[in-house]
Amino acid sequence: MLERNKVDTEPPAAVGVTASDRKIDQSPASPAAPSQPQSKPAKKTNSKVIRQYELVELVRAYDPEVDEEALNRAYVFAMRAHGSQLRASGDPYFHHPVEVAGILTRLKLDSATIITALLHDVVEDTGTTLDEIQKLFGHSVARLVDGVTKLNKLELQSADTAQAENFRKLLLAMSEDIRVLLVKLADRLHNMRTLHFIKKPEKRERIARETMEIYAPLAERIGMDRLRAELEDLAFGELFPDAKESIMHRLLQLRRDDVDLIERIISALHGALREAGIEAEIQGREKSPWSIWRKMQRKNVGFEQLSDIMAFRVMVDDEPNCYAALGQIHASFAMLPGRFKDFISTPKPNGYRSIHTTIIGPEQRKIEVQIKTAMMQEVAEFGVAAHWAYKDDAKVTEGRQYRWIRELLDILEHASEPNEFLEHTKLEMFQDQVFCFTPKGELYSLPQGATPVDFAYAVHSEIGDHCVGCRVDGRMVQLRTELHNGDQVEIITSRNAEPSTSWERFVVTGKARARIRRFMRLKKRKQSIEQGRTTLLKLGRSANITVGDKVVDKVAGEFNLRAADDVYASIGDGLISARSVLGAIAPQIRERLSPNDGQSDDEIVAQINKSAANRPAPSQSMVGPIEGVPEGIDVQFARCCHPIPGDPIIGLIRTGKPLAIHLAKCSNITSQRAEKESRLIDVAWRTGSNVMPATARIAVVVQDHPGSLGNISTSIGSLDGNITDIKITNRSNDFCEIIIDLEVANREKLNQVLAVLRAKREVGSVERI
Repeated sequence: MLERNKVDTEPPAAVGVTASDRKIDQSPASPAAPSQPQSKPAKKTNSKVIRQYELVELVRAYDPEVDEEALNRAYVFAMRAHGSQLRASGDPYFHHPVEVAGILTRLKLDSATIITALLHDVVEDTGTTLDEIQKLFGHSVARLVDGVTKLNKLELQSADTAQAENFRKLLLAMSEDIRVLLVKLADRLHNMRTLHFIKKPEKRERIARETMEIYAPLAERIGMDRLRAELEDLAFGELFPDAKESIMHRLLQLRRDDVDLIERIISALHGALREAGIEAEIQGREKSPWSIWRKMQRKNVGFEQLSDIMAFRVMVDDEPNCYAALGQIHASFAMLPGRFKDFISTPKPNGYRSIHTTIIGPEQRKIEVQIKTAMMQEVAEFGVAAHWAYKDDAKVTEGRQYRWIRELLDILEHASEPNEFLEHTKLEMFQDQVFCFTPKGELYSLPQGATPVDFAYAVHSEIGDHCVGCRVDGRMVQLRTELHNGDQVEIITSRNAEPSTSWERFVVTGKARARIRRFMRLKKRKQSIEQGRTTLLKLGRSANITVGDKVVDKVAGEFNLRAADDVYASIGDGLISARSVLGAIAPQIRERLSPNDGQSDDEIVAQINKSAANRPAPSQSMVGPIEGVPEGIDVQFARCCHPIPGDPIIGLIRTGKPLAIHLAKCSNITSQRAEKESRLIDVAWRTGSNVMPATARIAVVVQDHPGSLGNISTSIGSLDGNITDIKITNRSNDFCEIIIDLEVANREKLNQVLAVLRAKREVGSVERI
């Protein structure tokens, strides 16, 4: 039987179970309830907390074999541990862990997770230790509690660093047991529901922004859509209260103007499906204020210009009926091109499956329709908890099965600083996705705007490090090219290749950026080691002292360093002096190397190698136009395609020849690439006023009469073009063809030259060749 659901007039209850939850939460998703002032003064809520026996009954309802005794002990232990502590609302602090446990019972989690929720703050906020937790509740609970405990005892430099360190620990813990993340998300949800009790506006803003940038994307990544939506809407109300109030008011006005609109659209959809004999449950709703605001910002439009603020969910019995319903809906209503997505055949990384389409529906309304089964909807709402096996602990502790967690762990391994790690993880989580394939058909999901370099690092870190070129759907493209859904991407690698500094400017995945930065750090360290070794060896020769790695190793401890390479790197970076190291190696000459002699390390080395020290610096009046060229390699522009600044380009290295700069679409690349020991590298045009111009070649068909060539030369010169070569070909009685090589600053300047020449009466045609 077909059913119709009205739009919710209160927030979804999927992630909360208590009366206090419903009282605190003033409907972030519904315009019917006015938003609360964000600066509301703290006062006691007098909310009813879940009692001890009630919590046990909630767990017993889905797990008849629950360990009631352990739950009771945890309840009493947490209540006594928190004692007389109060929250900003004025409620006893103990109410918070109980509410968190209540949220998790709605997800039907195992008793160890519920106990962890009750105890998740006792180590941080009371005198309780992890050893006590382990003795009383076992190793599993102690490990989970440790995973969600903040690093409040570390001496951290700033609030941002503390946030990053806490997130690092959370990630490491949830990589082994995903339940850590579930407890943390429930903890954050209850904190957001009571955020308005915090007096300091800057603290409320910091918590809300952290929720929007980290915890809501994490909830999305494990497929918990309802929890994510509530976190986003609560954070939205704090960060942009006026915008949320305005959108809620507009939505309320729309309801008043057209009371039965959603019911009428549902009825029309039912009618269309009934004609095909398809049984379905249809639900309609208005999109949340946050999703409407985000779309307004992304499209840069006002509220009145948004026509698809309603979404409808069509739930059928099985997967074949999903496609049958899609066909019938498209047969009955016009679909909007480019707004169709099939997440059933290609699920999202978090397991989400559904068909999305946008149609011009009943009453000429633009609406979004999601077609799925009941199981698909359960996974969409509850994510990993939809498949929960609370009796099989082995199934819930394999956090590494989630590919995105492995990717974040890879970022954690290669990021050098906490803030750098946080930056990369935000990049990794907080973006829409595109789906691309390898030539073998393997599917990879990437953030929107991803490039072949991001794809290469997604396949394997070594492939990214040695990437030199890329083919998309069989066509050579630049490494900075943006990938799109359905692209088949083939990465070309070379054993001698290495990441380019220019890559960091266009990659969008955190993994790629972390690996590139790591490589650059290692490269800089290698240079520092070589520089420090050279300085120390020269200084040793000047003092007739033999210097080698073994003797430097012996004195490394005197400088709190571990090995000779650390000593060399410190000398190269200027952290210690070569004289102090040489003095440690040969104490008998320490006086000769003391500062009293008036000579620095540099001055001593300069005496040894005066010619190198006095070599004049190269002129900087004019620099080469190409970035990304390996040091010491000559550059020449390919005469087959004559690239100029502004053209998509690629570099071709061949043994014994200069680096050739070609147009990315040059047909000669394929044949020359086949030569032995040749490879492609990603290069780019340098920007700036002191960059040398490049030569373009044009063909001009001109009337053959006196003054024609002079007019053309004058026009080119007036636009700062410099003719370097000219050749007349295919001459006839009335016309002749002229091939001109001219230096121009960039492609825009060349287009100006071509436009001016085409306007000349004596010019029949002009084109770039």
